[in-house]
Amino acid sequence: MTSFYGTGVAMVTPFLEDESIDFNALEKTIEHLINGKVEYIVVLGTTAESATLTAEEKKQVFEFVAKITNKRIPLMAGIGGNNTAEIVKAVSEFELDGYKAILSVVPYYNKPNQEGIYQHYKAVAEASKLPILLYNVPGRTGVTMSAETTLRLANNVKNILGTKEASGSFDIFNEIAAKKPEGFLLISGDDPITLPMIAIGAAGIISVIGNAIPLQLSNMVRLCLKGDFKAAQPAHFSFLEFTRLCFAEGNPAGVKAAMKEIGLLKGVLRLPLVKVSEETRSKIATEIKKIVLS
Repeated sequence: MTSFYGTGVAMVTPFLEDESIDFNALEKTIEHLINGKVEYIVVLGTTAESATLTAEEKKQVFEFVAKITNKRIPLMAGIGGNNTAEIVKAVSEFELDGYKAILSVVPYYNKPNQEGIYQHYKAVAEASKLPILLYNVPGRTGVTMSAETTLRLANNVKNILGTKEASGSFDIFNEIAAKKPEGFLLISGDDPITLPMIAIGAAGIISVIGNAIPLQLSNMVRLCLKGDFKAAQPAHFSFLEFTRLCFAEGNPAGVKAAMKEIGLLKGVLRLPLVKVSEETRSKIATEIKKIVLS
């Protein structure tokens, strides 16, 4: 799946002051990402505040993004949850032109064991018409998918294209990179470790900060994928403080503050999320100006 090498962005959902979806800002964000030369867009992942959207709103967003992108860039749909039967139904019914894969998170809250995680993904992959990208993010789900489970899925279940790894464990990353079958994609799920992840064999990043700085990030990722890590290092280091600030008071509050600074959206979030503090907003504004103007 060469469509998913390089920089993917887990796109935010912009809201108006009344917390309804801001479709004008969503279109601006899509064009910002395409002009920023990212390789693909992830629609309605965690960063999109998808947990706070109704089923009808999700349908509207999926359809709107497909219409606006008009096949100019591959799309990946975020469809995950902790009710396996519900996710099986959702992926089996998902048919939208322009979408090339589905990102599906490890079931959260229920805290399944490794066999439960395996059987969940097996059922989802077998039901889906599109390839499935696993998503291991224990900081949000409360459970870690082991490297052994990831590799078991990679080797035994057709229709799984790779994994987005946000476990923070290089033990897991290294084991997957060393033992994964040919063509199975290891994708970084954490912005600050994009460079070292590509160095051990990752295919790229699904990014949060890329919502604000897509061109700068995608240029760095392309250098890494060419093996020119020395040339990529200045950008890597220049993003670190910006990334830290974007996550300091929760995601996507930080990156939405950055996007507001460059005129893409209003920065509104839906409860239980709230805007970042004025102190953090000011620091984000300073950092994004450094990156954009450098």
